[in-house]
Amino acid sequence: MFPRCLIVAFLVLLLAGCATTGKNANTQTSQQLQNQVQELQARVSFLEEELQSKDQEISYLEGETEKTPSTESSSQNKTASNTKVTLSIGQVQTALKNADFYKGPVDGKMGPETKSAIKKFQKAKSLIADGFVGQKTALALSKYLTK
Repeated sequence: MFPRCLIVAFLVLLLAGCATTGKNANTQTSQQLQNQVQELQARVSFLEEELQSKDQEISYLEGETEKTPSTESSSQNKTASNTKVTLSIGQVQTALKNADFYKGPVDGKMGPETKSAIKKFQKAKSLIADGFVGQKTALALSKYLTK
């Protein structure tokens, strides 16, 4: 009878150990899932901010398109304000670099450093400092491309 009790006690301890191990494994899995959910939520927030920024940029550019004067007759006097200036991001970076507002690489990408430099340039030139290169900003920047 004694060995049978010992065997039962051993089995109880063994099963209790398994239950504890299973509980720890479930806790780890739960923690990993929570971490993944938090990472995904942070990523979604970041992407939502990016989307909002792009929507603002599109709205601004659409507004700039509507404000661009049309050339109805060729007899109109063309002034600098009537000239449409379109710059690539690389040209914007080059102009900002020539004007000592941008220190980064001229890579043709609109990153936070480029956007910040655009805003600083706009403030210095008494333009609306929104970080977007509309006609007035493009015209002001184009003067620094020949430097």
